[in-house]
Amino acid sequence: MKIIDLYIIKRFLLTFFFILSLIMAIAIIFDVSEQIDNFVKTNAPLDAILWDYYKNFVLFYGNLFSPLLTFLAVIFFTAQLANRTEIVAILSSGISFNRLMWPYFISATILAAASFYLNNYLVPKANRDRIEFESTYIRTWRRTLNQGVHKQMRPGEMIYFDKFNSKNNIGYQFTLELWDDLELKEKLFANYIKWDSTEANWSVENYYIRKYREDGSITVEEGKKMDTVLSFTPSEFAGRVEDTQRLDVNELDEFIEEERIKGSPNIPYYLIEKHTRNALPFSTYILTMIGVAMSSRKVRGGIGAHIAAGLALAVTYILTMKVSTVYATNAGLDPLIAAWSPNILYGIFAAYLYTRAPK
Repeated sequence: MKIIDLYIIKRFLLTFFFILSLIMAIAIIFDVSEQIDNFVKTNAPLDAILWDYYKNFVLFYGNLFSPLLTFLAVIFFTAQLANRTEIVAILSSGISFNRLMWPYFISATILAAASFYLNNYLVPKANRDRIEFESTYIRTWRRTLNQGVHKQMRPGEMIYFDKFNSKNNIGYQFTLELWDDLELKEKLFANYIKWDSTEANWSVENYYIRKYREDGSITVEEGKKMDTVLSFTPSEFAGRVEDTQRLDVNELDEFIEEERIKGSPNIPYYLIEKHTRNALPFSTYILTMIGVAMSSRKVRGGIGAHIAAGLALAVTYILTMKVSTVYATNAGLDPLIAAWSPNILYGIFAAYLYTRAPK
């Protein structure tokens, strides 16, 4: 490896971590000013604020925006090289533009590999503490009323609630169906069902049960109240879509399969979370290519012009991500395509800029 390679790698990584530190410091200052009332109101301990919340806050958001921060770092230090005519000197010494890209790609590989590991393993563990802290001291409320809950809890077992209040663990207009292949065997109706946390069972009130016999006859059992053990708990209905951020890659795959069996309507959200974890690290390469191609020429306006153009491009990249996510969750777009479409579009743009940059 040549001295110039080490020089570019060092400048690349140092600039990235400098921008990352600066952005995270600003984000923490703004977040403290916004959350200080919640911290005081809920008597949040200082060590929990520092280690359970802000340490994991930096891990989560720093990793989430690392591709865009990489892009800004490339724009910033490459524009400096171009402004000081260092790139012209490097190319004049006989080094081709393709060869000049090697240290950039080595640096991008280091950051992409770190981002992949963080996305799939370390950040989910950190998110458990962060989300738990938020639930305890910041967002002390959750959506308490779920309407029209219809799930398959396991093969052959379907449940329905007209409404379920996750704050009080009470369900209204409850139905339980037991199926054997395509044949309905038993159906339970109840006006009211409540979770008993002491006994770890359900209390069913104003119920009746229909049992369908093989000879075609039907038996009906009615009652005012019955305590029974069912195959689900209130936690099945109290979770948030964002809670998948707690799961590492293996746990997320298992969770998605369980939710498929239950017929969850949130499967697109879960799949976007899964595919985005792989798409974001790869975008580091694309944004590095674009950054070098845009800022390797000395232009009128200097570094400021490059940074302004880079910020504009970063905004359009984020907008593309948001639009594709909305299409996946509301218009039926495949979550894999939604997660990777920004990389595909900007990959084409990066290839175009890269072919023109040496000229």
